[in-house]
Amino acid sequence: MEPVRNPKLADSIAEHLEQLILEGALRPGERLASEREMAEKFEISRPCLREALEILQSRGLIETTKSGTHVARFMAPLTEPLAALLQSSEQALIDYLEYRNLIEGEAARLAALRATEFEIEAIQKCMNRMRAAHEIDDPTAEAEADADLHMLIYEASHNIVLLHIMRAFSDMLRRGVFYNRHHLYSHQGFRDQLLTQHLAIGEAIVAREPDRAAEAATRHMRATAENLKQMREEDVRVARVLRRMGRGELLARRGS
Repeated sequence: MEPVRNPKLADSIAEHLEQLILEGALRPGERLASEREMAEKFEISRPCLREALEILQSRGLIETTKSGTHVARFMAPLTEPLAALLQSSEQALIDYLEYRNLIEGEAARLAALRATEFEIEAIQKCMNRMRAAHEIDDPTAEAEADADLHMLIYEASHNIVLLHIMRAFSDMLRRGVFYNRHHLYSHQGFRDQLLTQHLAIGEAIVAREPDRAAEAATRHMRATAENLKQMREEDVRVARVLRRMGRGELLARRGS
């Protein structure tokens, strides 16, 4: 005999989990706890939980593989083709930075106004990670802390549209679609500036000073755009020198 199920309870659990995904508490790619653990947490039967998960799976919000049940990367059908298009466009970086310049200030302002104490603590811990990576001269760890800090600010803004759009862009940025963050952090002079700028943003949010946070974030994006412009110009000069150095391979040798 099939176990008795409560469709309303299954719907309620599915809606609760969906809300957690919508709010960003459960992130794309994260693995959920086992059915047994989740059933115990919600104090429901495993068949009821399984029904709730089936509802979410039918909506494309979770997926089950051999490694377990994960929050689906539901933005991927949009971002994967977009990433391919952006990588082939010289204008994409300029437009991306222009967009970030419009968004970052308001995201920081909202975070300073809306962040919970838990989110403030997370931002402080991330700034400490950034300081530590800077002190031991670890550009990779510092670049990762950079990306994490911005994501924490988007989460603390409590704007779900902003959060999911910027999470999609953050994923593309981590994959080097727009530019290589590790390359940016390999320049010692830029690294010092970036640390100062990020700490200014984070400290203003922690102090709950929205205007200062917005100003610091906008100033950071403008400086990043300028630094990237300098790097690209330097890359062009280096490439030009290398071409000059290799010109001999294209010329006939004397006496030939």
